[in-house]
Amino acid sequence: MTRPMTAGLTFRDATDADVDALVALIESAYRGDSSRVGWTTEADILEGQRTDPEGVLQVIKAPDSRLLTVEREGRVVACCQLEHRGDHAYFGMFAVSPQLQGAGLGKVIIAEAERTVREAWGVTEMHMTVISVRDDLIAWYERRGYRRTGRMTPFPYGDERFGIPQRDDLQFELLVKPLA
Repeated sequence: MTRPMTAGLTFRDATDADVDALVALIESAYRGDSSRVGWTTEADILEGQRTDPEGVLQVIKAPDSRLLTVEREGRVVACCQLEHRGDHAYFGMFAVSPQLQGAGLGKVIIAEAERTVREAWGVTEMHMTVISVRDDLIAWYERRGYRRTGRMTPFPYGDERFGIPQRDDLQFELLVKPLA
């Protein structure tokens, strides 16, 4: 599915050919000095990789999953994972090019993701997990209608596929939003 959107954006499902561009985008949004241009950086709490080609390809190929890819002028500028999990969808792997963060693009993408899962899967809620110490990011999601649940899952310490933690208090909190 390809649909042109306002502000010159095109939303489509990722393909195998997008893997390298998506890995580069996700890494630039969360890790290293390039991520510090935007406000979603995790560079102060995690080093190492955020994802890899195998991880991105796994999301693209998984049943009941899609990696929504956002292009502007033919260039991948954002993405998010959408996974059908019964009565709800899971939202993850959300990345916006650091140079475009703070201009409202994230709001447009999350609204499109919510619309997509309601229409495609008829789900009534969107779930996501966020590192619990990311207060600014959690506040952004709360302004979009997500609520903190207090339900925590441990960070996968020792598994460098998820990064190298720079502190010992990391965990994921489940955020939930009802989709009307």
